[in-house]
Amino acid sequence: MSLLLPESGLLFWMLLSFLVVFVVLAKYGFPVIVKMVEERKAYIDHSMEVAREANEKFSKLKEDTEALIASANKEQGRIVREAMLEREKIIADARKQAETVAQKELDEVRKQIQQEKEEAIRAIRRQVAELSVDIAEKVIRKNLDEEREQMDMIDRMLDEMLPASKKN
Repeated sequence: MSLLLPESGLLFWMLLSFLVVFVVLAKYGFPVIVKMVEERKAYIDHSMEVAREANEKFSKLKEDTEALIASANKEQGRIVREAMLEREKIIADARKQAETVAQKELDEVRKQIQQEKEEAIRAIRRQVAELSVDIAEKVIRKNLDEEREQMDMIDRMLDEMLPASKKN
């Protein structure tokens, strides 16, 4: 018996057992395997179709999203511009109002200063008048201690009064 060449009986039985296994597999195994392969192929084809549809939907959604983002960016720009204009308007109004209030306060302060100035002038005049009267009183008392001086003073005053009454 040679190791490389099997005997004819061994070949016959190997061939017979191979044919029996092949027939059994062909009758029962291959249809099941072919059916499973066909089902797997159909599943893969269906999955590929679903993936293509999902990809198309994704592309459409991506385009819609980009359009929506562009629209939102435009709207955001418009809102920002409007907000800036409104801010400028509010600032201008606030400045005008502040200027008006400041002018009113300035006018009130000027009026108050004018009133205080007038009151100060009146007070100074009163004080000057009082001081003048006090000084005149002291001067007249000193000068009019003697009766003769009093009479001279009265005569002078009458002389001053007479020309004044003639003019009127």
